[in-house]
Amino acid sequence: MTSVNETRAVFLDFFRQAGHEVVASGPLVPRNDPTLMFTSAGMVQFKNLFTGVEKRPYTRATTAQKCLRAGGKHNDLDNVGYTARHHTFFEMLGNFSFGDYFKATAIENAWKLVTGGFGLNRERLLVTVYHDDDEAFDLWKKIAGLPDSRIIRIATSDNFWAAGDTGPCGPCSEIFYDQGDKVWGGPPGSADEDGDRFLEFWNLVFMQYDQLGPGDRVPLPRPSIDTGMGLERISAILQGVTSNYDTDLMRTIIQAVANLTGVDPDGPQAASHRIIADHLRASAFLVADGVDPSNEGRGYVLRRIMRRAMRHTQLLGAAEPLMWRLVPVLVQLMGEAYPELIAARERVSDILRSEETRFRTTLARGLSILEDETRELSSGGQLKGEVAFKLYDTYGFPLDLTQEALRARDIGVDEAGFAAAMALQKAEARKAWAGSGEAATDAVWFGIRDRVGTTEFLGYSTERTEGTVTALLAGGREVESLGAGERGQVLLNQTPFYGESGGQVGDTGRLTAPGLLLRVTDTGKKLGDVVVHDVEVVEGIVTVGAGVVAEVDHDRRRAIRANHSATHLLHEALRQVLGPHIAQKGSLVDGDRLRFDFSHPKPITPEELAEVEDIANAVVLQNEPIVTRIMAIDEARASGARALFGEKYGDEVRVVSMGRPEGGRGATEALYSIELCGGTHAGRTGDIGLVSVLGESAVGSGVRRVEARTGHAARRGLNQAGGRLRDLAQLLKASPDLAAERLAGLVDERRRLERELTEARKKLALGGGSGGAGAEAAREVAGVGYMGRVVTGIDMRDLKGLADEAKAALGSGVVALVGVGEDGKAGLVVAVTKDLVQRFNAVELVRAGAALLGGKGGGGRPDMAQAGGPDGAQAAAALSAVEAAMAGSAAAAAE
Repeated sequence: MTSVNETRAVFLDFFRQAGHEVVASGPLVPRNDPTLMFTSAGMVQFKNLFTGVEKRPYTRATTAQKCLRAGGKHNDLDNVGYTARHHTFFEMLGNFSFGDYFKATAIENAWKLVTGGFGLNRERLLVTVYHDDDEAFDLWKKIAGLPDSRIIRIATSDNFWAAGDTGPCGPCSEIFYDQGDKVWGGPPGSADEDGDRFLEFWNLVFMQYDQLGPGDRVPLPRPSIDTGMGLERISAILQGVTSNYDTDLMRTIIQAVANLTGVDPDGPQAASHRIIADHLRASAFLVADGVDPSNEGRGYVLRRIMRRAMRHTQLLGAAEPLMWRLVPVLVQLMGEAYPELIAARERVSDILRSEETRFRTTLARGLSILEDETRELSSGGQLKGEVAFKLYDTYGFPLDLTQEALRARDIGVDEAGFAAAMALQKAEARKAWAGSGEAATDAVWFGIRDRVGTTEFLGYSTERTEGTVTALLAGGREVESLGAGERGQVLLNQTPFYGESGGQVGDTGRLTAPGLLLRVTDTGKKLGDVVVHDVEVVEGIVTVGAGVVAEVDHDRRRAIRANHSATHLLHEALRQVLGPHIAQKGSLVDGDRLRFDFSHPKPITPEELAEVEDIANAVVLQNEPIVTRIMAIDEARASGARALFGEKYGDEVRVVSMGRPEGGRGATEALYSIELCGGTHAGRTGDIGLVSVLGESAVGSGVRRVEARTGHAARRGLNQAGGRLRDLAQLLKASPDLAAERLAGLVDERRRLERELTEARKKLALGGGSGGAGAEAAREVAGVGYMGRVVTGIDMRDLKGLADEAKAALGSGVVALVGVGEDGKAGLVVAVTKDLVQRFNAVELVRAGAALLGGKGGGGRPDMAQAGGPDGAQAAAALSAVEAAMAGSAAAAAE
């Protein structure tokens, strides 16, 4: 028996030897086709090669492509488990020619592989061709030697492939295998063609035309080849079984389910086993490719698949979550061919366990409601739409899960009533939003979201993808187009751009298409799930419905990711150094630096700040993976995850964990940091590079702020600081290590010289070094000793001290000093000795002088007062005014 893994390897090796490049499978979420929800065929990742938009260094390729058909126009979900061939997840083997070889080589390769490499019986093979494709008919006769009876002409679109109403297209040729008369069915084109006896397993598409419009088709200048072989189908043929679920790979998973549940895999509940096996693969690969369960878009499809399988684990009697326990089996079977499954093993297990745990807590209640509401219904009846919506909205039952639960009793669901209940909920949500006070600015977004839907964010797993323009706005109003030089806002159906939230700034980058370039200057969010790109049109005209390539500024995003992860490291380091009272009060994460606000009653000392930095960098050097998990909010809080300030959380949250405490050995032990966070993060702590704390400050009562840089920005900042230190050391004529000591000595010397200079200036100001400020430096005014001086070179703060010295030297009298600064402004101090305060009031005297300096008022005590003014040129006049005021006071006292 040839195993599934061996069959895959034989196919790829055959075409490798035939000169084909073996290309890794593209992700299940297509990055280059926004019209597809999931990758549904092998050619999807090569679409731009077929259209000529993209060039690669090879013209032949072969792949084993992961595919999924469970949503959108490709939806096989309801049939899975009940037929031999339907799957949600499957693998498509393919070989491709991009303008290289054409029909003859494609048919020759196919015949050589199926009859030689796979050893299929030639007598059991037959093919179809498009009814007017005489070239393909003749080639099959010539190369394979098939008789006319086994080359069947088909006139329907089944044998003509087209991507859409326009674009590359061409006839097909399908290869069938006769499984024998033990299986019912007739050959293609017959009345019994829907049976499984004649099994189509390989489709060769000859892309030779370009459809320009209805009835307008022209030959392609370089015809191409696109083939698709279902790995599950060819494996079933090679293993001699008539159901894909009986192949070794699927049977191994099914047997693992049987071992865990004790239920016969071939008994009455065989469909449940098959559903679980199929949905396990789909769920695991979707999670590995970055899809998280949610209530919108791809995440909703994933949740439907998960919960459908989980419902069947319950039907098999599993008392505890089961799906996650099957992950090791799947990884062992498919991990070698798809290494991304190995890398995501823990994340897949976590999400499956969390989802099934939460679903089981509501399943019993939901089924109870379903039983109550349908007890009176008989076969052919319908469940009310509003009840089905309640099960969906409150208990997380997807509509198709409710329908399946009722299928055995032949009871349907009022889908129109379900849709009406959904519409009513949206209307109520709009009213609630209006009550929040944001209606005036956000009313337009409700209408847009209702019409075009939400934006699917792909930025956790990619920074470049294609998207379709769903709406354009300019000046707050919708428009049909934006032209060169115009600014506006663009909405896409899917985007890698992160909309500002949770402290992380919005992404920048560009949107492009042939002849079109839009610069994305910022990205925001509306209504929580509508991503809005602020753009400037640099070239071309963008219209609603256009396809664009959305590409995030990689370097900026990388820096933002590092800064965001560093914020988490600093948060925990602050808790360790300052205490458990530390709680986030705000943050800002951009490409240049980060800031983190937190509760703390006093400044952080330099020693504490250094310790915080050391702890954070120790975790950086661990280079541990930064792990993101999707968890129920209650489960996340129970795990010790900390919530971030300003973030809004739903029933499900992203939990970001990183690092290990000192002495730990990875994820099996306690984690260093666990936080709820919806932002983007580095892949490993080592990607942060370096955390350089710039300083701390106060931002409010009991709230401190730490700012820091990481990575290249931190390195550049430290290099600049080092350069400044070297320059300083050179000026000081000392080595960098001794620069601080040398500078401290110079500062002390300067302070000493400044003190000596101040003293000298004081002596000079009060009469020079010989007589000092003695009585001989004074004269008599109004019968008392008086010293009045204009001084310069004296700090205004020293005037009062200088006046005290002069007053002490006088013994009895009045001192008036006017200090004039370099800016021309003046300060005036008047001092009166204690024995004269009854005759002269210093406050009145200083006000008299201040008026001449252009000042208003003055203040102090009766024995010492001061004032100032802008006009230092009137210093002498101010002193004269003080003398006149003294004379006036004396005259008044004499009367």
